[in-house]
Amino acid sequence: MTEAEILSRPVATKTDQAVVSCHDVRKTYAMGEQSLEVLKGVSFDIWPGEFVAIMGPSGSGKSTLLNLIGALDGPTSGALQIDGTDISNLESDALAHLRNRVIGFVFQQFNLLRRTSALENVKLPLLYTTHHPRHPDEMAEQRLNEVGLGDRLDHTPSQLSGGQQQRVAIARALVNNPRLILADEPTGALDTKTSNDIMELFTKLHAQGMTIIMVTHEPDIAEYASRLLRFRDGLLVEDIEQQPRKIAP
Repeated sequence: MTEAEILSRPVATKTDQAVVSCHDVRKTYAMGEQSLEVLKGVSFDIWPGEFVAIMGPSGSGKSTLLNLIGALDGPTSGALQIDGTDISNLESDALAHLRNRVIGFVFQQFNLLRRTSALENVKLPLLYTTHHPRHPDEMAEQRLNEVGLGDRLDHTPSQLSGGQQQRVAIARALVNNPRLILADEPTGALDTKTSNDIMELFTKLHAQGMTIIMVTHEPDIAEYASRLLRFRDGLLVEDIEQQPRKIAP
């Protein structure tokens, strides 16, 4: 499929079930005899095919929210559904299964195994699936080809640039065919040009219909998203649709 064909494909509409649905979600942490309410009643839906940027100052609750959406933690109160499943009272095994089935993670520091090849890094999530794919090497190689690293299969992270390492991490996030990509400051460790290259890759994934939620503190990076959620003091203070930055032809 050509880039033009990818970019012309329609994304899902809001007639579908929300991929993420938050209703009055609160998160409180105990600190000795005191408690700290980090999220103070947050409500929103994220629909299939959306590219959402989450912004806010330090302590605004955005990282806590990403942990909740990633099924790494549960809300103190309120309803949080991921791909139609209410995670509020799920046991740890069920949360792990949901993460592996539905969510692909991309991190600021890549989180690659340093002495392991790109192919083996991308293949890693397949080891934790319940259906045990028959051809994991082929699946991992396909994803590396899609992110432009088909000629770097045997390279370890130390043999790759920062941008290439992040592409490996994106391929790893995609290998299980997730419904949702969560990206936590995915360009935070990269220079400006490489950051733009990575965001162009996210833009192409979004154009294919992938749902992406990205935390960033950089306004120019948030411009690639089609929707912006802005947090302050544990509250959602702004939720706007925006015209995303176009990628170069």
